Amino acid sequence: MHQATHKYQYRSGMTRRESLKWLGLLAAGSAVSLTTGCGSAVEVLSDSSAHWPELDLKPINAKGYGTDPNMVIPPESPWPLTMTTAQLTMVALLSDIIVPREGQIPSASEVKVPEVIDEWVSAPYSDQQRDRVTILSILAWIDDEALLRFKKTFVALTASERLAIIQDIAYVRKETPEAFHRPAKAFDRLKQLVLSAFFCSPEGCKDIGYLGNVPIVGDYPGPSAEAQAHLDAVLAELGLSQYAYPGN
Repeated sequence: MHQATHKYQYRSGMTRRESLKWLGLLAAGSAVSLTTGCGSAVEVLSDSSAHWPELDLKPINAKGYGTDPNMVIPPESPWPLTMTTAQLTMVALLSDIIVPREGQIPSASEVKVPEVIDEWVSAPYSDQQRDRVTILSILAWIDDEALLRFKKTFVALTASERLAIIQDIAYVRKETPEAFHRPAKAFDRLKQLVLSAFFCSPEGCKDIGYLGNVPIVGDYPGPSAEAQAHLDAVLAELGLSQYAYPGN
């Protein structure tokens, strides 16, 4: 990664215990196991690109949680974090392009999504290590692209210059040049992780109206009439109505 010359620098504000809890939520939400065996990172993206960084990443050999992880009170530092300040700063800027602040809803970096991404790509599991190659490669590609286009690192670009690059890799359309297909696939994985991490946060849950983990005062009121009617219709369609309410 090229060193940024811009004054902005992302500052970490999350404890390891918090980021590890988010890691567990992110893994559960993406159906990726944290008990898989460690393995070497394998690049799975396509081979079409005008330029693509060939990173020489040292393997992560730290021990994981094992087969019985405690995600409620995880250990403070089961493995070292690996992203540099420059990489975290880029992730913060990219995260806020993906999830910008909207009114009272904070941006991705404001809820510390970059720390969760750092935790994810630093974890010593095969799936996370594949993502490590992908995420660090797209960060390097974006920085290289910024230098090629504007003679500045990505962090030093103006907001419009950053968007000019990101808009080219935000999606793969019919008109997308072949040179951007590989970066777009890698950027898509970063988007998935950023969005998943954001919506694991209390602020993200509030944004989508999720009301889980809220205690009910008094007796359970049961499902609404609309929900009950939907359930009854599904049971009838499956031929299970007679088994659903045996006491009736």
